[in-house]
Amino acid sequence: MTRLAFVTLLVALVPMAARAETNSPALDLARQLNNAFIEVAEKVSPSVVVIQIAHKPGTLDMDDTENPLWDLIPREFRKQMEEERDKERDKQRRKAEEEEKDSNRPPVFDAQGSGIIIREEGYILTNFHVVEDAKKIRVRLRDGRAFDATVQGLDAKSDMAVIKINATNLPAVKFADSEAVRVGEFAVAIGAPYELDYSVTFGHVSAKGRTDVIRSLGVNSQGATMDQDFLQTDASINPGNSGGPLVNLYGQVIGINTLIRGLHTGIGFAVPSNLAKAVADQLIAHGKFTRSWLGIGIRGLREDEDSRDLSLGIDDGVIVTELRPDGPAKDSDLREGDIILAVDGKKVATATQLRNEVRTKKAGSAVTLDVYRKSKQLQIKVYPAVWPEPAKPPGKSEKKRHQE
Repeated sequence: MTRLAFVTLLVALVPMAARAETNSPALDLARQLNNAFIEVAEKVSPSVVVIQIAHKPGTLDMDDTENPLWDLIPREFRKQMEEERDKERDKQRRKAEEEEKDSNRPPVFDAQGSGIIIREEGYILTNFHVVEDAKKIRVRLRDGRAFDATVQGLDAKSDMAVIKINATNLPAVKFADSEAVRVGEFAVAIGAPYELDYSVTFGHVSAKGRTDVIRSLGVNSQGATMDQDFLQTDASINPGNSGGPLVNLYGQVIGINTLIRGLHTGIGFAVPSNLAKAVADQLIAHGKFTRSWLGIGIRGLREDEDSRDLSLGIDDGVIVTELRPDGPAKDSDLREGDIILAVDGKKVATATQLRNEVRTKKAGSAVTLDVYRKSKQLQIKVYPAVWPEPAKPPGKSEKKRHQE
C-alpha cells in the first residue's frame, strides 16, 4: 500500500471511530438499564440463601394424580411416570427402614429451596412448603459458609416460615411497600432453581391481588385454607426458587416467590412483602402468626353489577354476602347486603383489601367499618376474633367462597 493510499484510508476511518465512540441516547439508556439489573443482583444476592432439606422418611409427596395437569399428559407418559413414582416410593420406604435401623446414619438432603436473610442475627424467611416435614435443614450463604438451621415458626396459611442459624452480622434485605407496587414495573427473581444457585431472572409485575390461585380449593397439605393475595410475575420462576425474593430495581423485596402455574408459562406468584414481613415478625416474636377474621362472606362490589346498580353512586366497596353463625360479626349490627367502604378509615375496594386490613387487627379490639346501607352511610363496630383452624380439610366438592 502506498503512503497516499494509507493516508486516504486513515482519513476515512477517523470519522467511523468518532461515530463509534459517540453513543446514541437510546444506547446510553439501554446501558443504564443493563447496569441497573447488574447492581440489583450484586446488591441482593448476599442476602439470599440456599436451603437444603433432609426430609423425614416417607414424607415426600409422590401423588402426581392431584396435579390439575395430570389428565393432560399422554397415557404412555403417565404410565412411565407412575412407574418412576412407584420406584421412588419403594426407595423412600427402604430409606425409612434403613434409618430406623441405623440412627447414626447421616441425613440425606433430598430437596432444595431458597430464602432471604431478614435480620442480621441469623433469621431467614422462606416458604412453609420448603421446610415442611424437614428432619434436618442446612443453609448455605453466598460467601460459601454453611450452617445447620432450626425452625423458628411456621404459618401454613400464608406458606411462610422463619428459620434460624447461629450467625451474626449478616446482610439483611430491605422490604418495599407491596401496596405501592405497580403492575408493569420491573421485577427481579433470585434463587436456586434446579440446584442452579443464585440464578437471576427478570420480568415484570403482571398483576396484583391474585386470589383463588391454588386450584385445590385453596387448601394446603395441612388442611389449612390458604391466605391468598399474590403478586403475579412473568420473571422466570422454577422449582428451587421457592422462598427466594422478588425485588424491584432498588433492590427492595416486593414479594417471596412461592408458586408457578405450570413450567415455562411465564406465570409465577409471590407472597407480597407486606404480608410476608407481618408474618415473619410474629413468627420471630411468638413462633406463630395469629390472624383475625370477621366471619363474613364477602365479594367486591365491582364483581357484582346488580349490587352496583343498587348502590346509588357507590363505585367501590365490599358486599357482605353472609354472616357466618360461628363468626364474630354475627353479634354486630352488620347485615347481609351491606357494602363495606373502609376499615378504620382505610378504603377497601376488593375482598382481598378488606381481608388484608382485618388480618393484623388485634382479636377482641373494636374495628370501625364504614358501611353503606339503603342510601345511608353508617359506622359499625365489629370485634374480630382469631381465625379458627379447620377441624378437617374441606372435601374436594366443597364450594370455595371468599370469607373474612
